[in-house]
Parts: sequence; structure tokens; C-alpha cells
Amino acid sequence: MSLVSTGFLNAIAVAMRLLAMLGLNKLLAIYVGPAGYAALGQFQNAITMITSFASGAINTGVTKYTAQYHDETAKQHRLWQTAGSISLACTLLVSTFIAIFHRPLAGILLQDTNLGSVFLWLAATLILFVFNAFLLAVLNGKKAVGRYVIANVSTSIITLLVTWLLSSVWGLYGALVALTINQSVVFFVTLALCMRTNWFRFSDLAGRIDPQLARQLAQYGLMALVTAVALPLSQMLIRDHLVSEFGWFYAGLWQAVTKISDMYLMLITTTLTVYYLPRLSEISEPLQLRQEISKVYRFALPAAAIGALFVYLLREWLVALLFTQDFLPMLDLLAWQLIGDVVKIGSWVLGFVMLGRAMVRAYIITEVVFNFSLVGLTYSLTPWLGLKAAVIAFLINYLLYWLCIAIILKKTGYK
Repeated sequence: MSLVSTGFLNAIAVAMRLLAMLGLNKLLAIYVGPAGYAALGQFQNAITMITSFASGAINTGVTKYTAQYHDETAKQHRLWQTAGSISLACTLLVSTFIAIFHRPLAGILLQDTNLGSVFLWLAATLILFVFNAFLLAVLNGKKAVGRYVIANVSTSIITLLVTWLLSSVWGLYGALVALTINQSVVFFVTLALCMRTNWFRFSDLAGRIDPQLARQLAQYGLMALVTAVALPLSQMLIRDHLVSEFGWFYAGLWQAVTKISDMYLMLITTTLTVYYLPRLSEISEPLQLRQEISKVYRFALPAAAIGALFVYLLREWLVALLFTQDFLPMLDLLAWQLIGDVVKIGSWVLGFVMLGRAMVRAYIITEVVFNFSLVGLTYSLTPWLGLKAAVIAFLINYLLYWLCIAIILKKTGYK
């Protein structure tokens, strides 16, 4: 499927997700406020790390090798059985750990042991959460974009309804519980979409582990695990720093700014995931790879820049629409964040090449170095720039990241 058609179908899913997020952000802004928003961000980062450990962090590998073995049906089935068995074993271990240590985890991550039961919800539903992500990776690798879009639209609708219901009844606690169960509910929708194809069987969810495929997945598991730990952990460290320096309210303002970025960049980031990553797995010639990168840049950079400009011009209206008047001080952070967003997209186009070409060592080193250099920059700039240090550090860090990846790829000849 072409970049344009993939982008169009993704635009439908993104439109639905944006509509859902408009309602979701408004609900959360009303029911939990800026301080609660920061706590939700902290818990979301924790879920990202936990689910990555639970899945074995192999879903990127599932997407790549499903696309790569597009004409080898038997090998695809062995791949899915191997991946499913690994995910099942890891999930059971992680769920047991969470159930045993739910109160200490609440104390460390949410600074409130009374919220420990939230982690029990997560432990109970984690297996559905993990297998939903696994099935989405399969759909992505099969380039079943229509079904992938339906699954994502279902996620948006279910997330909105469940979060509205639980947060209206239980406030912050309900919103936290909703984060743990939304993806688990969607699993049944995603499974039904897969079962209605002529290439998927329920028995493909688990089976005999193929040692060779397991080793191949392990490479991607290692890369994905580094990202899944380094990125959320760096955000958690930054959030903890902002809380200690300025309080939960101002940390919530920073969280809200990053949420706006996630929303308007969604079309670009999902298109990169759905079209670009599988496409990189198919390309074998360096010249063809350079042409593909150039094509994606012609789409991604103008789209990011136009999106950032519109967000800036409509900034006051957007804050009023998405949040409440309590969030208006976040406008002081927005310009730096938006510039950084454009730079981030530019760096990601090259970063995906390292991921898609399994450049394990370079990928891991850059992920670790630049996620924690972001923390260091934020800490060091705070005494001079105050709360703006977080967004200015974000811009500087992605400029350096982009430059570094460009140098690495040039030295390797894009092979």
C-alpha cells in the first residue's frame, strides 16, 4: 500500500482518535486537574515499561518479520506462535511480580501506597493488554491497514467511554484504572478482526518456539526494551524533577504540553509506524532506501511544520477546548515545544531506519545516550530557565540526536 493511501486511511483513525482525545482531555481536566494530569502521565509511563517487559518487547520484530516473510505463510505462523509463547511466559512472570509488590510500586511511582489496587487491576488484565498489542503488530506487518485502522478507532471509542465512566465515578483513581483496562477490552475487537481473515488462526497465538526466530525477535526485543525503558524512565525523572522544583501543578502543565504534541503529530507518527517501518523491512538496495527516506521526508517535515504552526496560532482556543482555564500558564511553554516537535519528526525519519535495518548496537547506544542527555539538559537548565528548561532541553536534545543519526547512517552507507 502506498504512502498516500496509508496516510489517508490513517487520517480516518487519527480523526477518530483526536475526537476521542478532545473529549478525554476535557474530562480529565475537569475531574483530575493539572496535578492529577501529571500523576496520569507518571502512571502511563509505568504502563509502557511494564507492558514492554511483559511482551518481551518483541512486537516491532513481529511487524518486521511478518512483512519480510510476506510470501512464506508457514514461516509467518511459526513466527507468531514463537512470539505469542514468549509474550505469554513473560506476561505471567510480570503479572505475578506486580500482584506481589503492588503497594510498593504505588509508593514509588505514584507517591501514594493507597493507590496500590490500581496495580492489581493491571496485573489481572495485563495478558489481554499484551496480546492486543501483539495482534496489532501482526496486522501492521500484514499491511492490513483497514483492519488496523478499525482496531485503533475501536480503541479510541472504548478508551473515551471507559475513562468517562470510571473517572466520573472515582475521579483520579477511576482514570488510573481506565488506563489499565482500555487496551484489554479492545483485545476482543482486535482478535475478531484477525479471526475474520483467511491467514490467521487462533492457534497462532501460542505454540512451539522456533529457536532461530526467537533469536531474530530477541534483537528487536532488545532494541524495543531499551526504548520502552529509557524513554518513559527519562520522562518520569523529568516529571519528578519538575514536581520537586515547582510542584505537581506545574508538572501537569508540562504534561499537558506534551499531550498536545502527541495529538497533532499523531497522523505523522502512525503513518511512520504503519507504512514506513514495514516498508524499510522490504527494501534491500541502498539507493532505494535513500529514495524512500527522501519521499517520507517530503511528507513528514512539511506536515509537522504546518501542524505546529496551526497549533501555535490557535493555542489559546485549543487550551480552552482541550483543558480548562487552570491550564492557561502552559502557553509559555508551547512555542519551544512545537519547534522541538518538528525537529523530533525529522530525527525519527532517520531513527526508524536504524530500527527497520536492525542496527542494534547503534540504536541502543543512541536511545540510551539521548534519552538521558534530555534528563541532564533539563536538570542543568532549570536554574536559569525555570519550567521552560524542560521544553528547551527537548529541542536541543532532538537537534543533537538528528545530527548524530545522520552521521551514523552516512558512515554505514544506509546499508
